[in-house]
Amino acid sequence: MKIYFDNAATTALDKEVLDAMLPFMIDHYGNPSSIHSFGRKTRAAIEGTRKIIAKSLNVSPSEILFTSGGTEADNMAIRSSVHDLGIKHAITSKIEHHAVLHTLETLEHEGLIKLSFVNTTSSGHIDLNHLDELLSENERTFVSLMHANNEIGNLISLEKVGEICSKYNAIFHSDTVQTMGHYALDLQKINVHFITCAAHKFHGPKGVGFLYINSNVKITPFIYGGSQERNMRGGTENLYGIIGLGKAMEIAMRDLEEHQKHIIDVKNYMVEQLKAAIPGVEFNGSCQDECLYTVLNVRLPHTEKAEMLLFDLDIKGIAASGGSACTSGSDVGSHVLRGIGVDVTRPSVRFSFCKYNTKKEVDVAVNALKEIFGLKNQ
Repeated sequence: MKIYFDNAATTALDKEVLDAMLPFMIDHYGNPSSIHSFGRKTRAAIEGTRKIIAKSLNVSPSEILFTSGGTEADNMAIRSSVHDLGIKHAITSKIEHHAVLHTLETLEHEGLIKLSFVNTTSSGHIDLNHLDELLSENERTFVSLMHANNEIGNLISLEKVGEICSKYNAIFHSDTVQTMGHYALDLQKINVHFITCAAHKFHGPKGVGFLYINSNVKITPFIYGGSQERNMRGGTENLYGIIGLGKAMEIAMRDLEEHQKHIIDVKNYMVEQLKAAIPGVEFNGSCQDECLYTVLNVRLPHTEKAEMLLFDLDIKGIAASGGSACTSGSDVGSHVLRGIGVDVTRPSVRFSFCKYNTKKEVDVAVNALKEIFGLKNQ
């Protein structure tokens, strides 16, 4: 029995999404920039998807720019703000995704910005009072804080952060890769200038996403070449990827409440079973309060097998993670857990859930952990 609990890294492609993509892989293959009927057909499909995305966020279609995924979208928002909007100071946290951290650190190294880090609590939440203080002490600032952390799942209030940024005329960017398709977002009610998306986090295809750019923000192209994406991103569009993104979003919004209820039930069940089965188990971040319902970061007891834990789970047919998939293979440990002061000498495992997971799979995973820790017959 193969069990997949690494949905924060990527999700399985929904069959409905594949069905929507296939005609654009086989029959409707025209270049969207061509003026003949083949091109007009695919251009109309792309613009139809743009409208689907815009409607789901309550924004204008012209504010949606398709990208290769979340990393490109984050880079575009950050670099464009610094180069085009006169930003000399940026604020982020030490537990952001590396697509944000490494980009900002590079810009600081190049001497283009001063970089400040807002304090986080021991449970991973942002200190909003410190954010206000940092903004009040500096010139116009770019703020980048992710909606939900990809490793521990802690949520920020986009509304509250947006209000603070508005108070100081700051540019606010939020990496919403983990929450897009899992929450209903009305961007007319949030003071945010950029948000990002990757389709493969909610059962869409890999290699496609989007950047929302508030119409009040004027930036120059990130990729030069053709006139695609309103002259903002040169290069022939990822046609069937964009179609898949739109279908995945459509399904996510259609079935949102049903999927939320199911996933929360599975996650809470795992919390209960782990507490009952493994003495001393703890949870990193806020596992059930102000947190992303798809992620559970578990801190397990000390074991000599810590370095082999994920491998041992894999041998038993269970896929889980130690943190972000983007840094797998790294031996430096999780920068997120270190950033909130977690005891990293104890093994931590991230289990992340989707609409396909079941309580039966949780039972199998918990029993596997009991075997690994020698608790099977206790």
